[in-house]
Amino acid sequence: MKRILLLSFMFVFAFAFQAWAQRTVSGTITSQDDGQPIPGVNVLVKGTATGTTTDIDGNYRITVPQEGATLVVSFIGMATKEIEVGARSVVDISMASDVQQLTEVVVTALGVDREKASLGYATQEVKGDEVARVKDVNFMNSLSGKVAGLQIKRSNQMGGSTNVVMRGYKSLTGNNQALFVVDGIIMSNDITNSANQQTGRGGFDYGNAAMDINPDDIASINVLKGAAAAALYGSRAANGVVVITTKKGKGQQGVGVNVSFGTTFGTIDETTMVRYQNEYGPGYSTIQGWYPESRGFEYLDLGNGQQLATAMYEDASYGPAFNGEQVLNWKSVYQETGTYGQTFAYDAPPTTGVDFYETSRMFNTNVSVQGGNDVANYRLSFTNVDQNGVLPNSNITRNTVAFAGGYDVTDKIRVSSVVNYVLTEAVGRFGTGYD
Repeated sequence: MKRILLLSFMFVFAFAFQAWAQRTVSGTITSQDDGQPIPGVNVLVKGTATGTTTDIDGNYRITVPQEGATLVVSFIGMATKEIEVGARSVVDISMASDVQQLTEVVVTALGVDREKASLGYATQEVKGDEVARVKDVNFMNSLSGKVAGLQIKRSNQMGGSTNVVMRGYKSLTGNNQALFVVDGIIMSNDITNSANQQTGRGGFDYGNAAMDINPDDIASINVLKGAAAAALYGSRAANGVVVITTKKGKGQQGVGVNVSFGTTFGTIDETTMVRYQNEYGPGYSTIQGWYPESRGFEYLDLGNGQQLATAMYEDASYGPAFNGEQVLNWKSVYQETGTYGQTFAYDAPPTTGVDFYETSRMFNTNVSVQGGNDVANYRLSFTNVDQNGVLPNSNITRNTVAFAGGYDVTDKIRVSSVVNYVLTEAVGRFGTGYD
């Protein structure tokens, strides 16, 4: 019984001591700018989980230790403060605004540097590293998803053109391409596909001029939107302007050398491919009257008299059913194949259209040298891009040499020069459309 009473006494004493060791602090939190109370301010006892928030009138009440208490006061848009309570029971706090003015400089029309906040039109900047991070033969494809209102539509052809449209199409029959300006030099990005290609007929897509810009040489890209942004470039810029600033040398001790290498591999998505049947061969159904006298085959004479041949001049695949009989096919009619005049079993091929495609690969190598001092600077770079497509015997090789240099003749006169040399060689470009 005595033990129970002793434990109860110790518990009550500990509770009373804890209550005696804490006290309540209250106060009002106001804005230093206008003296108005601030509701919703977070008030926390430093080093503990004890906290509260101010009411609609900026008042707060919180329990703190008897000695050594520090209040941490924080609110969005205000500078966080730490207040030592000391022996006070009422602590009124005044908070100051914490507005950080971030100065952002962008390149506008004619290469003029302006603070973004001072512009009266919309503009958006993309750093050069963002388009060079993932290597692509056409750097414009890397802009996809990086600029609001900019639509990037690629042709999916190896070395093909890219459609760059800003804020939607504005003309049904005219040009909708954004204007490209590289270091103050206007570059057309028109798509040069023929009228037949634009209606779905065959041809080759050789790309547009802006794709020759080397992403490893880009310092920044500024997209100017709206008529006011493009006023200095005239009617050609009615569809918006993409202002590109290339890298320049900078003053430093010694010579700076930078080497970068990138590799990209790609395969086709089999789930998007057409599923081919393997029961019937080339040609059309005899039910529709195609080659009824030869059961859907053709007759060819390659020197051994009339022989059955597959319908090589038709692009359908609903001809005679595969039955294994000996017939002529495309390997029989070309002497270059080494099987001219031979017959082959009329069977389903062991492979499908998917097996025709290969793994594409692209290697990108860039080497740059730069240097300078207080009055002069230079940068010289070489880039090699070697791409193999998903089709056999398809390849694009592009070599780019770029030089940029500048010299301060006086404090107010600067002479600069930019030279680019691009050599593109391609074999096996993909055909477009249908012929």
